[in-house]
Amino acid sequence: MSATKPYDLVVIGGGPAGYAAAIRAGQLGKKVACVEMERAGGTCLNWGCIPSKALLKSAELYTAAQHSEEFGFTCGEIKVDFAKVMKRSRNVADTMGGGIEFLFKKNKVDYVVGRGQVNVPGMVEIIDGPDKGKFLNATNILLATGCRARTLPGLEPDGERIMTSREALAMEKMPKSIVIMGAGAIGVEFAYFLNAFGCEVTLVEMMDRIVPVEDAEVSAALARAFKKQKIAVHVGTKVEDVKVGKNSVMMNLVKGDKSEKKEAEAVLLAIGVEAYSEGLLSPKVKPKIDRGYVVVDERYKTSVDGIYAAGDLIGPPWLAHVATYEALQAVNGIFGHGEPQGVKEFPGCTYCLPQVASIGLTEEKAKEQGVAYKVGKFPFSASGKAVAVNHPEGFVKLIVGEKYGEILGAHIIGHDATELIAEFGLGMKLEATAEEIHATIHAHPTLGEAMGEAAAAVHGQAIHI
Repeated sequence: MSATKPYDLVVIGGGPAGYAAAIRAGQLGKKVACVEMERAGGTCLNWGCIPSKALLKSAELYTAAQHSEEFGFTCGEIKVDFAKVMKRSRNVADTMGGGIEFLFKKNKVDYVVGRGQVNVPGMVEIIDGPDKGKFLNATNILLATGCRARTLPGLEPDGERIMTSREALAMEKMPKSIVIMGAGAIGVEFAYFLNAFGCEVTLVEMMDRIVPVEDAEVSAALARAFKKQKIAVHVGTKVEDVKVGKNSVMMNLVKGDKSEKKEAEAVLLAIGVEAYSEGLLSPKVKPKIDRGYVVVDERYKTSVDGIYAAGDLIGPPWLAHVATYEALQAVNGIFGHGEPQGVKEFPGCTYCLPQVASIGLTEEKAKEQGVAYKVGKFPFSASGKAVAVNHPEGFVKLIVGEKYGEILGAHIIGHDATELIAEFGLGMKLEATAEEIHATIHAHPTLGEAMGEAAAAVHGQAIHI
């Protein structure tokens, strides 16, 4: 098949980086195509962020219903149709995917379904899928194929005994018991969700604490909450000698010189991600690669002229909102709309119960870097709104520079933490001080008051109840 007329930009990948880049280029009046092998939205929308949050909301409502007497309600037996819970999450993903396809049409983006390969610089071939055999000429190419869940040799996902997050989001029947390997964001979210509906959950982490990238106090608080929820947590522990049977999986949980046999109906691998670049580049195209990730410069340009990359494919942090930011910066730079900016501070969010959100330095990192700092901390148990809505657990912790009071880091564990963190993100962007956060009038009663009170606590001035 002959090649198309040249596009100003061809984007390979339709996830948070890919679709954002394509739409932005369309907004700039450019001729653009987006190539996606499955459906618009990528892993995040179809098999990650969005459907998982729908599941977590179901778990949250179920948990709330079980404690309805605390609000003055008496409910009978609450029956759960797990298949319907899962179906709702798929419906949410389908709805959002349709929205992206609408935006493609609105912004005159050509949506090409298939697996794209950079054949030579300036040429993309569709090597698989409905549009197989099509060639796209492109002045610029943006690689945005993201990452996929990391697996282990001999533990290939089968959707029943061994799963990654993708298979877990498609299951129609909940296992009676599960071992989750990895206690990062994905691991703890699935631990909370499955445990809430009655699955016996064992969470195993090789590091010495769960959510190890978070502030140590936050990790400890979440571990206490999980213990209260009766989730079995094993830290500093490895899973070894895994044997997959017809009806269960046998393994050893090894901590130091102690080993414990464990049997579960299923195992969920939540051990990280790896770049998804299979078939992306022909042997004729060789951009610089580091540990599987595409290397880019400050303009998101690879070592090959005319080829750019953004999102998870260029390495950590592997977050949808960071991927979108990078893609927009790349496109604006390609077409001369401002100087591209690198990622500096970004929020990290974990949607278990209680939620966890953070930005900037942890206290441990501040110590490692030799930064002089002060800490302001405010518990939600002292927040009238938090107590009124029956979510008094958790706290807000603010780390500020000792000399100038600038925000170095913020850490929240508690109800709606993932929504609340935005205030500190904006504060850091505008170089606000703790004093300025405190001086900003926060509505009463709100959970947001805790942000101001944490800032006040830096100088021992917190007062709200």
